[in-house]
Amino acid sequence: MPADDSQSVLEVRGLGKRYPGGQKDVLTDLTLRVEKGEIFGLLGPNGAGKTTTISILSTLIKPSRGSVRICGVDALKHPFKVRPLISLIPQEIALFPKLTGRENMRYFGTLFGLQKIELDLKLPETLALFDLNEFADQLITKCSGGIQRRFNIACGILHDPALIFLDEPTVGMDVHSRNALLDRVQQLSLKGSTLIYTTHYMEEAEKICSRVLIMDKGICLAQGATDELISGNGKYRNLNELFLKTTGK
Repeated sequence: MPADDSQSVLEVRGLGKRYPGGQKDVLTDLTLRVEKGEIFGLLGPNGAGKTTTISILSTLIKPSRGSVRICGVDALKHPFKVRPLISLIPQEIALFPKLTGRENMRYFGTLFGLQKIELDLKLPETLALFDLNEFADQLITKCSGGIQRRFNIACGILHDPALIFLDEPTVGMDVHSRNALLDRVQQLSLKGSTLIYTTHYMEEAEKICSRVLIMDKGICLAQGATDELISGNGKYRNLNELFLKTTGK
């Protein structure tokens, strides 16, 4: 099901979550809207509620209240209609170590329902986008951590998802590898992909996210255009300073 360009890719209203037996909410009245082609940063310290939020938005768990619409589809009522529209790319490398990069991509492409003729077209395009051609026929275990992370993302976007969840994709990477990956993420946005990006590197979020939401203890503390939040009233020099002042951490 293709995305409807007339609608927001993601619309969340009043989202809340309390786990069974819990004394308080782990997520409280979260509302946000993400448009096509945006890189939206979901930021917060450990325990802020980011993982719970992503798990709900990607239909892995149900909220206690609120609504989620992805490309106009009610994700809570129709999770199986939504799942082909999204891709959740975890922080951990989710690839088969005994397969090459190309073999991993073919496997995941088939898993996403792509036919051989589609894969034959998508593989070269995606390998080129992530600058992976020279590594395509190496075993994943022979690739560096940075290259493995690029393959991790490449495998998750073969089916052209309308919404991509990227969870801490640069953790443990050196500066060069991080910058190379960030460049590819920005290229995805320029090609029309919509991304929810979680990171604890504020300089990354400031560089690539057009808008951000800062949360802590399940509550939204700030949300808006990244540059406007930083420059508002001349209070902050950068996103890291805004984050520290907002969360107190």
